[in-house]
Amino acid sequence: MARTALPTPAQVPAASKPTLDGFTKNIGFTPNMMTTFALSPIAFNAWATLLSSLSKALDVKTRDSIGLAVSEVNGCNYCLTVHSFTAEHMAKLPANEIILARKGHASDPKRDAALQFARKVITTRGKVGDADMKAVRDAGYTDANVMEIVALVAMYSLTNFFNNAFDPEQDFPAVAPAGSI
Repeated sequence: MARTALPTPAQVPAASKPTLDGFTKNIGFTPNMMTTFALSPIAFNAWATLLSSLSKALDVKTRDSIGLAVSEVNGCNYCLTVHSFTAEHMAKLPANEIILARKGHASDPKRDAALQFARKVITTRGKVGDADMKAVRDAGYTDANVMEIVALVAMYSLTNFFNNAFDPEQDFPAVAPAGSI
């Protein structure tokens, strides 16, 4: 059950409306998470700016896969539903790849290295080892790409923490619990 009431359009602060309206136009509806997040123009607009910038990082399959891996570690059911949906419909990942991503893996060796590294970043709170850095670099990622992976982990963690704290009503198709995959 949501821990805060879903704001009505009149309750969304004016400073959040342009950003929220942009998402609604691009997505075709307004996800509950975004409507709730919009109550804080500072936090919401900062996140939206980060999301916009990081949408240019790596490729869509890798970005969505990192979102799945991080959301699984952080136990964010809302984000797992969103990333499962976008991974299938936007990144065109088949169901088996979505499951692999939730487990921090991919069938593509380069994407697999990124996911293993992302999972290591979140589980160690960024205290990765030299071998972890070597493995992701050996897979073909530059230092700039590695920084993008870390930034994606942080961005996805932000929405995971937000959704775990406020628990907005899910508006994407439910996914199987991690224990059953």
